[in-house]
Amino acid sequence: MTGVPKAKQEHRSLLQRYAAAPHIAWSILFIVAPLVFVAYYAFTDGDGGFTWANIADFFTPTYLKIFFRSLKLAVIATAICLLIGYPIAYFISRCKPKTQRILILLLMLPMWMNFLIRTYAIMVLIQDTGIINSFLGNFGIDPIHMLGTEGAVILGMVYDYLPYMILPIYSVMAKLDYRLVEAAADLGCNGFGVLRKVILPLSLSGVISGITMVLVPSISTFYISQKLGGADMLLIGDVIEQQYNASNYNMTASLSLVLMLILLIGLAIVNRYSDSDEGGMMP
Repeated sequence: MTGVPKAKQEHRSLLQRYAAAPHIAWSILFIVAPLVFVAYYAFTDGDGGFTWANIADFFTPTYLKIFFRSLKLAVIATAICLLIGYPIAYFISRCKPKTQRILILLLMLPMWMNFLIRTYAIMVLIQDTGIINSFLGNFGIDPIHMLGTEGAVILGMVYDYLPYMILPIYSVMAKLDYRLVEAAADLGCNGFGVLRKVILPLSLSGVISGITMVLVPSISTFYISQKLGGADMLLIGDVIEQQYNASNYNMTASLSLVLMLILLIGLAIVNRYSDSDEGGMMP
């Protein structure tokens, strides 16, 4: 069998490089360049001199308290999204193809609305004179104060980011070979055993993707906390916005950089330990 002529190979390689050029240019312009500017401002002061002070300020008690509050709420919201989203993704993946398309469309419909409108919708539901408390008042139940609490912020995160948990898990489950599930059942596994030994290990990559897609925006959110948590509910995203509005770009950059590095390290650790189990069955 004759091979591909060398001239044709070189021509194809040249076309591939040209085809990749727009993507490379886009990445440099909108990913690499902004990160370079963030790093520059993070390690400089107002006069442009090198300093570690901006980075060190992140680890002061004030900022650490806000960061751990942000982390706590984000982890709780991510866990709730996982508990709700996993069975929903499994249910959708087991439906007929036409039903799957309809359910996915219904899941994505709220995402077509503006993020601000969705957050305002939560406010209308849970405020003291909102729809929920008005409904409870018909049964003689006193209004429940929900707006301005951590629970309201978590509710907003779950409502806004739940689809980002369901979709990656569903995309993995829809490709699973369910003959393995049937084989496990034939070999004596009960429903929980099939879930633990077959379905969960095979869908672990989707779970990791879902956790990433929910945790990262949740920990850095600021609009949800402002509208649902009130002025006293400061998260790390709110602090970054405040520093930016005050034109303190050096502190803004340092907070953003440290937060990004912490998230990347955490996600790298999770991915490292999940890769060893991915695709296999748990003992």
